[in-house]
Amino acid sequence: MVLARSTIKFIAPSIEPTHQFTHPLDPHPNPPIYQSFESYNPKPVSNHPKREPLTMATQAELEDPLYNFRLTITSNNTPILTNTPDPTTSSDTVLSLANATHISFNNESSHKNYSLTMPTRFAPNSKPIDLRSIYFAWTNKDAQITDYHAAVQELNEELPSGAGGSVQNLSLAQRLELFSWLSGETEVAESIAPVDGGSAGSGAAGDAAAIARGDVSGTTGTGGGKAGGDARLLQIYDGERKMGDHNTILRGSKPVDFSQYRKVATAFLSSRNKPSTNPSIPHAPLVSSLTKKPSRRIEQPIILLSPSASSLLRMSNIKSFLENGVFVPPNTTDSTPSNFLQMTRNLPSISSQDLRFILVDSTAMFKPPYWDRVVAIFTTGQSWQFKSYKYPNPIELFAHYPGVYVGWEGETEPDAVRNWGRGVLPVKVDKWMGSEKGRWRDREVVERIWGRIEEGMRRGGWTREGPGLAGAAPGR
Repeated sequence: MVLARSTIKFIAPSIEPTHQFTHPLDPHPNPPIYQSFESYNPKPVSNHPKREPLTMATQAELEDPLYNFRLTITSNNTPILTNTPDPTTSSDTVLSLANATHISFNNESSHKNYSLTMPTRFAPNSKPIDLRSIYFAWTNKDAQITDYHAAVQELNEELPSGAGGSVQNLSLAQRLELFSWLSGETEVAESIAPVDGGSAGSGAAGDAAAIARGDVSGTTGTGGGKAGGDARLLQIYDGERKMGDHNTILRGSKPVDFSQYRKVATAFLSSRNKPSTNPSIPHAPLVSSLTKKPSRRIEQPIILLSPSASSLLRMSNIKSFLENGVFVPPNTTDSTPSNFLQMTRNLPSISSQDLRFILVDSTAMFKPPYWDRVVAIFTTGQSWQFKSYKYPNPIELFAHYPGVYVGWEGETEPDAVRNWGRGVLPVKVDKWMGSEKGRWRDREVVERIWGRIEEGMRRGGWTREGPGLAGAAPGR
């Protein structure tokens, strides 16, 4: 049913995000079905008390999208996402931010509709942030940093097939500054420019913030008599000398006790002053020491396996699979399981000689430097495998290391593997029929796995001596 524009009334719940959201891109977990904007009257999803209204706004502020968004939040209302600049019926509304092109703010008798691609006054580093990025950041204000980054990446993948555009990834400091201003906790923010023709209160607050930052040149007088007084005040501020102790100068949050380091230094210096009782050892000739190349231990790449009993590749069959290209179920092999294996493989883009790989299924004996040598992680899609890893979060883990999931042909990989992104390579092997005959596709799967490992090592600058040594002289 199409309604006249003058009769449209927007009534919406609180914008405060809650943990009831089932998806970071859909702010309503169970959206109501309504026939028109007048019948859309859901119960508020927030129990927060209604905040005090903002100070009297000027006409310029009432037309500003960022101010209207702030007014919506402080009034415990919620905006409505639409796919048209002039919404009139319920069919013009959308729930997914990926399909929305406009957003409507409904504050008492004021109804404003803005494009989500419109730049706002929030401009950290002098780069204005669009309205879509600000709305998305606010709806994910309670999300963890890694979850927020993952949600931004997921939305950017959906936008090209939906409304188009992209969402900017805001840093933690930028989000905190934005949230404080939107929620009404602060009246001014360093990254939010004042509205042209804004209220006198906001202008005075902006001048005070500029003076506090030391930007005394940015404030000017507005009247004849007041201009002289402001100029004198600015001259006084310009002549001030900022005071501080050693803690504030060094930007320390608390005093640090270095007495234990002084004791170590005293013991070290006193031992150097004592004469040595050992006879002096003649030094080797300088020429021979210069010609001798320094020795360096070769760091072997490491492949991590899943310790899960449901894994198709375990320590008993992984070596034969990666070396011979034939899959044999782990419970049918005669080899004795071990927690440490070695194998060789030639990777032409890394080294002309064969590389020796280490295969383990546990990180119990891992030292921190060992993680620089990990070149692949086999997984079954179970996140408990990564609890003792350097990055327990699977999305963050496979952003640093190549992942491999091996499953049966004809079966789909778990949803968790697909949600972890392109960092995990899913491959399928034919089901075991009781014999190794006819398993020619296993070789193809093995070559795909080695191709992914070689690509990751090449990006990591691997050479025969170890990681991160591409272009360096051998032995250095």
